[in-house]
Order: sequence, then C-alpha cells, then structure tokens
Amino acid sequence: MRRAVDQDRPSISFFINGQRFTGKLGDTVLTAVLTQAGHLRTSEFEHQPRAGFCLMGACQDCWVVTEAGPAVRACSTLLEDGMAFVIEGLPGT
Repeated sequence: MRRAVDQDRPSISFFINGQRFTGKLGDTVLTAVLTQAGHLRTSEFEHQPRAGFCLMGACQDCWVVTEAGPAVRACSTLLEDGMAFVIEGLPGT
C-alpha cells in the first residue's frame, strides 16, 4: 500500500515482531501496519490476508497484541513512537 497524501507529517518508529518500521504521526495502528505489511492478519479458516473490516471499531476484526501484553483495536488506536506488536503471519514470525 502506498501513501498518497500527508507525506510531510513527522515519521515515528514502531515494531512488529521485533522488526522496526516507520509510520507517520497521526496514523492509526491499522494505517501504519497496512502501509508497511499490506495486511493485518490472516483469517482463521482460509488463512487469507485480512486488512480490517469496518474501520471504525465495531467489528472487532483488527485487534492486535502489544509486546506489553494488552490488545488494542488497530483501526481506532493512534500509533505512538516505539509501540511494539506481536502479529502472527507478519514479518519476524
């Protein structure tokens, strides 16, 4: 996925499975992950890539686990510098 607008916002770092990536200040976790990895997870039944569903926090399809332990909704959680996630099926797993 390529970013079409907002190229001038400050960059911040985040980690997926120990691998460093760069997002933009103001991105949601979902936007940052999709920009770097192309999908958020794989489906339980067909193991196909998933990228979120409703994008407003209602469907519960975008939960991701932080390295600190708690899960967050990727579609409605703003990315913070240094956030770290454990996401099965993405880089490092």
